[in-house]
Amino acid sequence: MKSEIRFVDREHLAFYNQNLNSTGKNDPYHKAFFYVMGISNDTRRNIQKVFNFEEDCIRTDGLFDGWQTGGSERLTRLAFNLWNGWNGDGEATPYDLFDCEYAFYMMEGIRLRYPEYCRELTPPSPKRER
Repeated sequence: MKSEIRFVDREHLAFYNQNLNSTGKNDPYHKAFFYVMGISNDTRRNIQKVFNFEEDCIRTDGLFDGWQTGGSERLTRLAFNLWNGWNGDGEATPYDLFDCEYAFYMMEGIRLRYPEYCRELTPPSPKRER
């Protein structure tokens, strides 16, 4: 059973689809990256500053731009980490990332990046005692 992707709002969904279509990629790296970067209006608006569409790669220097807020920085760090494991300054740990209002949707991004490990599972039936 394949579960639906949960989006914050219509803008998040539109951003996700637009960027996947723009890159022509539909792999877990792109799905997770654009999903996470689409969570916030700030990250959506500044996607060109953190992703190089011509070279299909992240722009790590965008993490330190003046537009970044606490929440957008957490989203950018997670997106970079899901893209290629980036943790350039050691601050992309769960402790650093998930202490914010976006945590639920950040977990969706992880599920998109690792679909083989994060699929919806049916809990095991309780064992009957003999």
